[in-house]
Amino acid sequence: MELSHLAALAAVVDEGTFDAAARRLHVTPSAVSQRIKALETSVGQVLVTRSKPVRPTPGGEIVLRLARQVGTLTADALAQLGASGESPSTVVPIAANADSLATWLVPALAGTGPGVVLDVHRDDQERTAELLRRGTVMAAVTSEPDAVPGCTVRRLGRMRYHAAAHPEFVRRWFPEGVDPERLAVAPVVAYDRADQLQERYLRRRMRRRSAAPRHYLPDTTAFVQAVALGLGWGMLLDEQIEALPVPRPRRLDPGRTVDVVLYWQQWRLRSPALDAVAEAVRNAARHRLD
Repeated sequence: MELSHLAALAAVVDEGTFDAAARRLHVTPSAVSQRIKALETSVGQVLVTRSKPVRPTPGGEIVLRLARQVGTLTADALAQLGASGESPSTVVPIAANADSLATWLVPALAGTGPGVVLDVHRDDQERTAELLRRGTVMAAVTSEPDAVPGCTVRRLGRMRYHAAAHPEFVRRWFPEGVDPERLAVAPVVAYDRADQLQERYLRRRMRRRSAAPRHYLPDTTAFVQAVALGLGWGMLLDEQIEALPVPRPRRLDPGRTVDVVLYWQQWRLRSPALDAVAEAVRNAARHRLD
């Protein structure tokens, strides 16, 4: 497998089209296509679907992981050599959940230092590990405790969520406190249809599925604001509640919380850039997570 062929595969998957990959690599789309075909010939199978966006096949995911590892090691070597007097940067793609990005993770990533370019993919903490399996990212903040093949895993800490709502919403929908009957009808705010935090709380408090209306706001700031303004109740972190202006959302059920334990999973690859990101993330987690 030639380095240029592996680089073409990573570029095509990252950019989504052959044309965009060609612009990134400063070659023609025909050259990119030829490199992908040559790589497919060398391994004896199709590696990408010719769709928009381009996606790796199961075999392509395996070769994509190799392409990213080779690219990272190459960039690290050039950085150590100081090629042409320059300091090349190493791209480190990682995956993280929205709440981590909105609270503790970005300050951590800011401490990685020069020479690292971050490519952050946002997804639910229960699905970020899948991006590791596919070779899309080199590391992930995930709720999955079992190591993805080829990866190491380390516990980061716990994020504790409270069912919370605007005080007026609480007076209207829960005048006598939280109970299954009121939870069955009180409007709920969810991040998106993959967000299970509210459902986990409801399963603990109810013996049947709630038919209450659900508002979906797939943006962390909008989600928190919707709860703060009384659109419905939702699961918030203490940090999110305390950052809001008065009157802040009230915790509906202080004795019942939903905990999400987070882990850091990364490839078994010795890379100064990846090590710098991992150390920054772990240090921040020690101070910000339970």
